[in-house]
Amino acid sequence: MRILLVDDTLTARIFAKKCLMGIGFHDAEFIQAKHGVDALEKLAEGPVDLILTDLMMPEMDGETLLQEIKANPDLQDIPVIVVSSVGNMARKDALIEMGAQEVLGKPFSTTEIYDVLKGFLDEEDDDDEW
Repeated sequence: MRILLVDDTLTARIFAKKCLMGIGFHDAEFIQAKHGVDALEKLAEGPVDLILTDLMMPEMDGETLLQEIKANPDLQDIPVIVVSSVGNMARKDALIEMGAQEVLGKPFSTTEIYDVLKGFLDEEDDDDEW
């Protein structure tokens, strides 16, 4: 499984990776991007199975990145989880309508990310491709 972590803060990307590894994504390949433009460049280099993106970033924010992903037939089926500060959580419904799998508050807990991704973990156990 390949997971793209998109956040302008290295600490946040490290935290997300540790949380994901802690809930069972031990063998995942983690690709990191600093903002939406960087993320789209990484996506052009090869497919990913899951994207976890911050909302507020320079160059291209998470909302614009989500729009770009969902508008691209080659990328639109990739699940996207948006991570947002508490002040931006009011936009959760709009982001879900735009195609986000889920919107989590920042910082999220291991339990929260597990609840969102337990289906992926079940599929990983059942399918060697994951």
